[in-house]
Amino acid sequence: MINIQKRRLPAEWERQSFIQFTLPHKNSGWANNYEKVVVCFVHIIEKVAQFEPVVVGCENISNIQSLFSNHTKFPIHFVEVASNDSWIRDHGPITILEDDQPILLDFTFNGWGNKFESALDNRITLKLSKTLFKTFTIISKKFILEGGSIESDGKGVLLTTTRCLLSNNRNSNMTQSQIEHFLKKELGLKKILWLNHGALIGDDTDAHIDTLARFCSVNTIAYMKCEDSEDIHFDTLKRMEDELMNFKDLSGNKYKLVALPMPDPCYDQKMNRLPATYANFLFVNDGVLVPTYGVRQDREALSNLQHIFPERTVIGVDCHPLIQQNGSLHCISMQYPSAVKLMIK
Repeated sequence: MINIQKRRLPAEWERQSFIQFTLPHKNSGWANNYEKVVVCFVHIIEKVAQFEPVVVGCENISNIQSLFSNHTKFPIHFVEVASNDSWIRDHGPITILEDDQPILLDFTFNGWGNKFESALDNRITLKLSKTLFKTFTIISKKFILEGGSIESDGKGVLLTTTRCLLSNNRNSNMTQSQIEHFLKKELGLKKILWLNHGALIGDDTDAHIDTLARFCSVNTIAYMKCEDSEDIHFDTLKRMEDELMNFKDLSGNKYKLVALPMPDPCYDQKMNRLPATYANFLFVNDGVLVPTYGVRQDREALSNLQHIFPERTVIGVDCHPLIQQNGSLHCISMQYPSAVKLMIK
């Protein structure tokens, strides 16, 4: 019998077993930019594999393996999966620990509120339960939840946004208090910090927290800050900053806040503004990979994060091809804590 009281949602900076990706294919939303984005994915995956093992889900292993070099420090494993898209942060399982044993929670993914087709993505974890995850407990949930919408400090505090979790096309049959009760029970939480403000133009996710603010330790939050009063993001990000300033941890102390700069505007070919953000960084073992966009704020963002993580290697990774589809580095990846032992040989 599962003991909810002993559950814990690990922080992402804790030691990891591997990171998983779902590779784009030509029949997905990446079709018009497929060659460039595959190069970007391969580059990112090989960077991650310098720090820890990687699992790559793809439609055809034999066609994909040749794209990768054999010069990574850790292995890159391939599994065949059928997918709609590549945002595994949101269609992948969320790992909790119960008495330090991993349980993979397979929440429902509905394409960010039925905006996009997602049936294949929603079945990936179930398919891998027969191979990659066959030795682990997997529990499927009808509750709609995406990994990019939640941030854990590893000690029972969750950071999220009302705009996403209370959206009409996710769990509209539940009130905020009901959702909070459900998440506390399923994820072993003690406290949920709800942001009512903050959003990026071009973001399809309804204000995922991983585009806005991230736990860096139990008492530190990095967040997006806009200094330009003429920028469309200025008001909402200022209101978000005010909310963050008033949040308190489990000890009743306010958080140390570290601002990340707003990148100069990035646009697609139709001159639609894209949701470029430095908050979408990825923890790897002994390192942090940070999305960059070829703008002047890249250096400042890297410097600010290196200051937060002096004992980690902080590396910038060009993610301009990713934001052409309105996501970035953290969105295309899903980490698994060290208790999830990789069973691929």
